[in-house]
This record gives sequence, C-alpha cells and structure tokens, in this order.
Amino acid sequence: MTASPVLDEPITQHATMGGDTQSLTEQVALGIFIAVPFLALLAAIPIAWGGWLGWSDLLIMGAMYWFTGHGITVGFHRLFTHKSFKPNRFVKNALAVAGSMAVQGPLVRWVADHRKHHKFSDRDGDPHSPWKYGTNLRALWKGFWHAHMMWLFDSEQTVQRKYAPDLLKDRDLIRISRHFWAFVLLSMLLPAALGGLITWSWQGALTAFFWGSLVRVALLHHVTWSINSICHTIGDRPFVSRDKSANVWWLAIPSMGESWHNLHHADPTCARHGVQRGQLDTSARLIWLLEKAGWVKEVRWPVAERIQAKLVSAQPVSS
Repeated sequence: MTASPVLDEPITQHATMGGDTQSLTEQVALGIFIAVPFLALLAAIPIAWGGWLGWSDLLIMGAMYWFTGHGITVGFHRLFTHKSFKPNRFVKNALAVAGSMAVQGPLVRWVADHRKHHKFSDRDGDPHSPWKYGTNLRALWKGFWHAHMMWLFDSEQTVQRKYAPDLLKDRDLIRISRHFWAFVLLSMLLPAALGGLITWSWQGALTAFFWGSLVRVALLHHVTWSINSICHTIGDRPFVSRDKSANVWWLAIPSMGESWHNLHHADPTCARHGVQRGQLDTSARLIWLLEKAGWVKEVRWPVAERIQAKLVSAQPVSS
C-alpha cells in the first residue's frame, strides 16, 4: 500500500477556505445549510402522509445516513481526532470524504474544534459546553442551545495549526478539507441522481433529493449535535471523567455508538465507546470489520482492566 503523503513540517496555517475568523458570508452559508434541511425535516411527516415517500427514497436516505454518519463517527471522530486506529491510505481518504459529505464542516476545522472540546470539556474554553452560562434552569436552557448548534456561529474559530498540526502535514487531508464545498455538492446531488436512475423519473429524483439529501442531512446534524448538548446534560455516568459527559441509550443507534459518551470522555482514544453489555456501537463494529479485512491496524480496543478501573464503583471511598 502506498504511504500517505505526509510532510515533515506543516505547509499551511489552516486547511479550510476561511481562516481563524468566521466571515459573515460563512455564517450566512452555515445558516442556510442548517435552516433548509431543518425545514424539510419539519415537512417530512405531511409529505410522507401525502404519498411522496417510496421504498427507493428510504433506501437512499438510509444508505446515505449510514455512509456519511460513519464518515463522522469512524473517520472525523475516532480516526482523525483521537487516532484510535491506523488505516491504509485508501480507507483514510474514503473516511475523510464520507465525513465531509455529512455537511458538518471541513475536516481539519471539525477535528480542531473537537480536540479543543476535549482539552477544556465543560470548562472555560470549551467551544460547546451546555454549562457555559451557569447551572440554573434559564442558564442551562441557553447553554443547551449554545452546545447544540449556536456555537457554530462563533466568529472566532479554533486555531487549526494549534489543535490539528498533524492533519496539516498530510496533503491528502488538506486537499479534501479545502474542497469541502465539492463534497457538499456531491452529497446533495447524489441522492437525486440515484433516485432518478432507480425510478427513471423526475419525481423519483425530486423525492430522493428531499429524503436522501435534505431530511438525511437534518437528521444527522441534530443527532451529532445532540452528543454535545444532550450527552453533556442528562444520562448515566458509570465511568469517572472530569466533565459532565453521560451515556444516553436511546441515541445509541442513530448516533452509531457515539452516545455512549461517558466512556469516551473517560478513555478518549478507545475505538469502542459502548463497552458494557448490550451497548450497541456500529462504529466500533465497522472498525472491527476493517481490521479483519487488513485495511486498518493498531486498533486501540478497550482493555478490561483499564475499563474496570475507570468505573465509579471501583473508586476508593473517601473517609
């Protein structure tokens, strides 16, 4: 397998179309890409009730959700942010493209934000803590929406050279991150193309665009953002962590295992987040399959003794 083109020194300050300050144009574009899919999500039930939902729409939406969602969870998060395993070049680039097609921002910016979140989790400096404004009900409600999505509009961006210098040494990842706009177009247009080809009709293309592009993007957006908001507000905390990260079981399937968030903050580089019995984690299963195929190596699987030591119940009781 050809080695990844990694440079000895960083070649750029950042790998996005913008810099470390978000422009008004970027904020407007961001607002559009949040608002339009969300409006489609609100209209989904009446449109489905009206008969504008076919088997091909569900198939395309499910496939796109699975592909782009795991691009975020396995690629952007467990690989590029936390280095939970080492992939070959093809898998590395495929995961970078899949995550970019989730329409959650350029790769390097996403990783820089998330690494900063872990450094300051639920403390001053955390880009998206729901506890930012305090602990009373009004402050927490404001903080919840900040953590869920409003933090995305902060004009001051995370410094990429500081928080993602390793990614800035990789020509493949810089190229993919800088061409984020192209993968957004691909992500939005591919479902329509598939729907048109499957049904051989303009109506099939239109409904596939509605469900496979707009509704799918909105669902994945809000599920991903719920890890920042819901999973730092409510849930179970069986493991010791220095923040308020928690497990929320009913988000496990749509989040592809990311909502087992307490263990993740207790052991961030672990490739599997759902480590207890019955905790579904499809992202970990995909990494396992890639490892079996010989496409990834050095996977940081959970170690029983390490996990046991992190349980709250295993901590010594102070006198």
